[in-house]
Amino acid sequence: STSRQQNQPQGHYGLTSPISLASPSDKDHIHTQKLIEAMKPFGVFEDQEELYHRTTVLCKLNNFVREWISELAESKNLPPSITERVGGKIFTFGSYRLGVHTKGSSDIDALCVAPSHVERSDFFQSFFEKLKNQEEVKNLRAIEDAYVPVIKFEFDGIEIDLVFAKLSLPTVSDDLDLRDDSCLKSLDIRCIRSLNGSRVTDEILRLVPNLENFRLTLRAVKLWAKRRGVYSNIMGFLGGVSWAMLVARICQLYPNALASTLVNKFFLIFSKWDWPKPVLLKRLEESFLNLPVWDPRVNPSDRHHVMPIITPAYPQQNSTYNVSVSTRAVMVEEFQRGLEVTDEILKGKSDWSKLFEPLNFFQKYKHYIVLTASAFTEEHHLNWIGLVESKIRVLVGNLERNEFITIAHVQPQSFPGNEVLYKQSGYVSMWFLGLVFKKAESAVKTNVDLTHGIQSFTDTVYRQASALNILKEGMKIEATYVKRKQLHYFLPAGTLQKRKKQRVSDISQNNNGLQCKRSSLGESCLDGSKDRDCRTPSNSSSLNKISKLDISTAETERLFLILWPNSKSQVSPTEMEATVALRTSGPPTGCTIPGYNTVCQLRTCFVQGQHKLSGTLIKDPKSTSPEQHYSPASK
Repeated sequence: STSRQQNQPQGHYGLTSPISLASPSDKDHIHTQKLIEAMKPFGVFEDQEELYHRTTVLCKLNNFVREWISELAESKNLPPSITERVGGKIFTFGSYRLGVHTKGSSDIDALCVAPSHVERSDFFQSFFEKLKNQEEVKNLRAIEDAYVPVIKFEFDGIEIDLVFAKLSLPTVSDDLDLRDDSCLKSLDIRCIRSLNGSRVTDEILRLVPNLENFRLTLRAVKLWAKRRGVYSNIMGFLGGVSWAMLVARICQLYPNALASTLVNKFFLIFSKWDWPKPVLLKRLEESFLNLPVWDPRVNPSDRHHVMPIITPAYPQQNSTYNVSVSTRAVMVEEFQRGLEVTDEILKGKSDWSKLFEPLNFFQKYKHYIVLTASAFTEEHHLNWIGLVESKIRVLVGNLERNEFITIAHVQPQSFPGNEVLYKQSGYVSMWFLGLVFKKAESAVKTNVDLTHGIQSFTDTVYRQASALNILKEGMKIEATYVKRKQLHYFLPAGTLQKRKKQRVSDISQNNNGLQCKRSSLGESCLDGSKDRDCRTPSNSSSLNKISKLDISTAETERLFLILWPNSKSQVSPTEMEATVALRTSGPPTGCTIPGYNTVCQLRTCFVQGQHKLSGTLIKDPKSTSPEQHYSPASK
């Protein structure tokens, strides 16, 4: 094959005949065995005992669903002849259905298929309540506003993500085949999206030439993606189905190759892929149902997708609509690293364990935003973090649209708050975003305004929570801007242990020296009657150097950073002057929350390496006593 074929498949949307039909060599078999040995310590291979337990749980859940559907039929006074055979069925999809389930930690994606008398509202109300009353069910929460609405829970220790679809049929039989397009007839778009998971998974399995090689390669790629922090659809990276489709495409191009070769070709092809050219496993198909499908020639919105990977089952959709310019840049950088590492491995200069070395995220960037979500009770916290997490990609998009930010990289893993945060705010989760700023090109300092991007994000979350009626007292979002050296105030001990310095690409080298500033958004600051610090995520009194307030003056300013022009030498913190004005506010107009009436405005200055902080506490007019001064919070 030619280098052009290897680097960038040609033809209709990248669809070509196989690039290589060569049979694997003895060396390929040896490399594949070494790859398997390198993956074993990470628990990517499920044992028989766990497999049996998951099968048992799914059987119980299937019976549970059938029981609920039958009870619902009786409550709606359906004829006994229908009630006795309404049926209902659980289908699996995703990793479990693909046969690449991992040991211990993976959840199961499942689909509840119901007959026509069951409404979506029934699923999120009566079924949710029925689950709540089961002893085996823990950590139950519903995310009804998601692109694919879902109920998440643990059933006898197994994490389940359950979506819902009702068919235009009076009964659902055990031998129902969802691959038939006719099952989509007369369904609403949310049911079609729910069915798509199962239909896509089955189609992927049908389209790969060798299931054993596909599964082993996918296990390796998923392990690599998780270790390198690029496995998360909700955060704007790729989810399981997208990684599966990329691997399936490589299997189509190299149908006889073993997993060790396929992993290397995976990085070769996609490190050089001409994005946004889409990845497809088969040509787009038409159907008598005339449902909307991904097609940039017809749909203008599809032209804005930056990394399209198209599902093979009708109606074909882009599985990566959450990907942003920043998250794509991060993934392409990781593809390039993967190619370099696997080339070394196949030449005998390294081993497979190097591919799975974790990303040292907290040493990669100089500037970070710490996003904190907290609530007073565990139940409220589960609902709150589910919503906040689903909207973090909105914040990433807002930040990367700032002309002075080149990368906004979110770490998909969340971290629990420390003991001090727990005492102050209840249940706490934190996410971290690494920032890369453009170098100032002019000879004068440049103001970078972050107010709108951050405030727009928090307004979006609060409005969504209010619309879903889940906004409760004590639910807060805080955004803290810090430099790398301040991260240890927020992270668990040991997380920041420095590893051997890794190669950092150009996208993370354009940072400029900025000082640490704090911005709290939401009901996040002092209660003036209690004389305590502003909900500081601290396990050390030295964090007061960042956030301790001196309540004195009232100022309302926009959040901005000052970037300094290029210089021949790096300006040290003690030689530069940087200013940041920080403003916080509660939920936007229209959001109601009991007890939510405190707004804090503060201004922080760093001059010649020293910091001065001042702020004022402003009470809501409805709750302020006559002797207290107040002023309205400004946008």
